[in-house]
Amino acid sequence: MQRKAYVPGTAVLLAALLAGCTSGSGGDTATDNANPGDASTTAAAAPPGKYRTLPEPCGAVGHDTLDSLLPGIKQIADPDQRSKAYQGDAELTYDTDRKVGCRWKVDSQDATDHLSVDFERVVSYDNTVSDDDQAKKLFDDKQSAAGLPEPSGSGSPSASGTPSPSADSTPSGSPSGSASPSGSASGSPSGSASSPGATPTDLQPRVLTDLGDQAYLNDQLATSGSTAEQRTVTVVFRTSNVLVTIVYEEQPMATGTVPDSKEMQDRARNLAARLDDALGG
Repeated sequence: MQRKAYVPGTAVLLAALLAGCTSGSGGDTATDNANPGDASTTAAAAPPGKYRTLPEPCGAVGHDTLDSLLPGIKQIADPDQRSKAYQGDAELTYDTDRKVGCRWKVDSQDATDHLSVDFERVVSYDNTVSDDDQAKKLFDDKQSAAGLPEPSGSGSPSASGTPSPSADSTPSGSPSGSASPSGSASGSPSGSASSPGATPTDLQPRVLTDLGDQAYLNDQLATSGSTAEQRTVTVVFRTSNVLVTIVYEEQPMATGTVPDSKEMQDRARNLAARLDDALGG
């Protein structure tokens, strides 16, 4: 059988073509990787917030605290009804990791008390804005909307949010013939030129410096004709990327009775401090 002739030139040509393909492929890889500017121009993502979940709101307030804030709760004779009152009513929510809340309402012989506690975990959807910064913005908006008065510049420790010993001797009033559910006096000091229920300067709405990363307190007294005056104390604070809002209201049964400002503020602030500790703030 006759063998086919071997042509050396063909082998050389094939080798050259293969070498060219290999060289071209390597060149393309080098070109693709030669973009040193890409890594340096990509902005680093803002850090996430400290909190990824929220506490169960109705279980966040203990019985002892509820006894203080809602004096009528201990007056409920039926054990089942009293237990239900302690449980509160959870707010409807579709994402318990983002926003939760609980409400309590209790009637007593002297007043009707309302308490609400809300937790909101703030998440930024902008990679250049951290969760904490976004939460700070929302808090600042809330504080601005509250319309707190400008600091008086008196230098009183309580004006910055820290209770002062003298505040106990100057609540929203000395005895005026009416009492709050807990038995403490309410009203304005006898002989004072201020109107009944007027809030002393050290109890005015103000920024609090001893709670969370940011905090403020608002105190409003609403009147509606001949009915008793309702006081609403609101405490809002931010710890990292979580906003907590406490609203505490008291509506006396007797006409002309004014809820005690200092007493309600102390109760609301004590609850806020407990919640801040529970969050690990």
